[in-house]
Amino acid sequence: MQDNATEVTAAGIARLAGVGRAAVSNWRRRHPDFPKPVGGTETSPSFALAEVEAWLRAQGKLAEVPLRERVWQQLTGHPEGPAVALVHVGCVLLLVQERPTVWLDIDAGSDERLAARLPGVLDGVIAARFGCEPVKASGRVNTSGPVNTSGPVNAADPVNISDAVNTSGSVNTATPVHTPSGPQLLPSAPLLRGAVELAGELGARQTFEFLLGRYLDAHSRQYTPTPVELAGLMAELAGPARTVLDPACGTGALLRAVEARPDQTLYAQDGAPDLVALTALRLALHTRADVRGAVGDTLRQEAYPELRADAVLCHPPFNERNWGHDELAYDARWEYGFPARNESELAWVQHALARLADGGTAVLLMPPAAASRRSGRRIRADLLRRGALRAVLALPVGSAPPYNLPLHLWVLSRPGRTPVAPEVLLVDTGAFAGEARGGPDWQAVRDVALDTWRAFARDGRLAERPGLARSVPVIELLDDDVDLAPARHLPPPAAADGVEQLAAVRDDLAATLRLTSGLTPPPAVPAPPAHRPLTTIGELARGGALLLRTGGMPGSTGTGTGTAPHARVPVLTDHDVLAGSPPSGTFPESDGETVLTEPGDVVVPVLGGGSVARVVDASTAGAALGRNLVLLRPDAGALDAWFLAGFLRGTANNRQASSYASTATRLDVRRLQLPRLPLDEQRRYGARFRALDEFEQALRQASRLGEQLLRGMYDGLTDGTVDPH
Repeated sequence: MQDNATEVTAAGIARLAGVGRAAVSNWRRRHPDFPKPVGGTETSPSFALAEVEAWLRAQGKLAEVPLRERVWQQLTGHPEGPAVALVHVGCVLLLVQERPTVWLDIDAGSDERLAARLPGVLDGVIAARFGCEPVKASGRVNTSGPVNTSGPVNAADPVNISDAVNTSGSVNTATPVHTPSGPQLLPSAPLLRGAVELAGELGARQTFEFLLGRYLDAHSRQYTPTPVELAGLMAELAGPARTVLDPACGTGALLRAVEARPDQTLYAQDGAPDLVALTALRLALHTRADVRGAVGDTLRQEAYPELRADAVLCHPPFNERNWGHDELAYDARWEYGFPARNESELAWVQHALARLADGGTAVLLMPPAAASRRSGRRIRADLLRRGALRAVLALPVGSAPPYNLPLHLWVLSRPGRTPVAPEVLLVDTGAFAGEARGGPDWQAVRDVALDTWRAFARDGRLAERPGLARSVPVIELLDDDVDLAPARHLPPPAAADGVEQLAAVRDDLAATLRLTSGLTPPPAVPAPPAHRPLTTIGELARGGALLLRTGGMPGSTGTGTGTAPHARVPVLTDHDVLAGSPPSGTFPESDGETVLTEPGDVVVPVLGGGSVARVVDASTAGAALGRNLVLLRPDAGALDAWFLAGFLRGTANNRQASSYASTATRLDVRRLQLPRLPLDEQRRYGARFRALDEFEQALRQASRLGEQLLRGMYDGLTDGTVDPH
């Protein structure tokens, strides 16, 4: 009965059946027996998941709902919301990981029996894992006032899951996760059973990561994520640590990246109760370290005033004017000066230093403006004079939100009794920005950042690396501006290398232009009007002539041929397909499965209104299929891949298969049409389409090389490394 309470939207129905949303709208109009809405709004109704599954199965449109999809739909359709449901799942997965035999005992029987017995056993697990007395959750929504989210998250109207913020606004550090009551758990019973079944396939930790990753992806506008690669770099810069604090923990990406050590304790704080609970559960499932979590505005109501941590990692909220400037004027943490109202980031810097042990290391992600704003120059100067600021590393554009800014990493150390460092390290990794939306070359960024920092930390200075890194005497920075932006203090790259590189680019461009000339298509020859019988992609898929798969987050497509864990696998994005570039994307970390490309696959973007189809070759094969992409895998004995891709690119074909909204165009791939032709005739067309593709790739390469040559010449002439004569 409880499963009927789980609701699913039209988009969820489309994912279950592997069709577009337009098909779901057609079913509702054409089939009187289609399930009636049970919730939502008139424009965005929701339906009972069990009724939808039964209807799809009766219509032959659904053989079996994949377990991952069933669990996800149950979570998103939970009557108390997906955040509450995810905390319930995390508690039970922690129980399964810590005490699997206990779950086997209480799982037998009805949902009511399960819900009644769960709180008692969860009490023991929560108390043992988080080192605190368990507290029953009231499940109330905190309506006494706004919750100030201290982490890099903007969560709208957070649910007071753990009841950790009381009506007086004080910080509750007793437990980051409170035991749900039996009545609260009853609606979750089918979801919990499904999640445990999924954990039998993936493992408890991997199941939680999969569900959390999809939740964050579905609510991406509410959260400011810290990319996995960046979190790992920050943790490595901080070094091994026994006690680690993240005062703006969000969903725990930074603490999760910390290297495990014996007797380790991880401290987290955030203003949103749901995020603290999710972080604590995520860490408890990931590590054997002691986990401590607290809910509250970190700057106004810090939870750990006596803590002196070995390391502090922080991705604070940027440009926050309401950080407590008026209330905190005489706070003891402002050792280096009272931050201006528009310098919230410098308040976070000093909070991190105040919680460090002598000799400890803090690494903070900072906006580039914090290195040069005049309102913060006195604090920056004092940080330099007293040896607290050790390094500023400029990251490439696209490293983290906001993706259009080259963010900085500040590495700080509490001086204690150690001598004041006479130099500070400045590093600029901006040259490693990626050309596509997949982000920078993280391996290159990591190598440069760690190599330069470790050499500087060991020797106290660094030999100059033109255009890349330099250790600068503190006295050189103590001018009227105290500008710490690395690019303003680094010498340009060696002139000889720059000129040689430009010469190589010019030679490549000349060779590419010659190739492009040779690939230019012959003159078009008119042909009489053709009236050929047509078929659609949907018909071909139903007939077995091709396999259709949809890209997205790990697990969203289920398992089967061509799926595998995506760890360390590049992701082919819709931007890559449109630009004709190599795979450049990444998925949030998860051990889920996703669709992998194979040579001969045809990949089609479904958003944007462009007529594009890409045939996967050896250089692209093995990449994971990204969001907003559809993969078509033709049967080589029935369909030629290049024939398929060529006809899918027809403008009229795309127009008739597209639907239009106010802000976007969406392609229904199943409605795209192909002529019914013998395989030999398909191959004749395919050879011509393949030649056109080679010509297109040569044109794109020439364009990229031309832009690179132009930019290099402008830069060389303006910085004096290229002779104008």
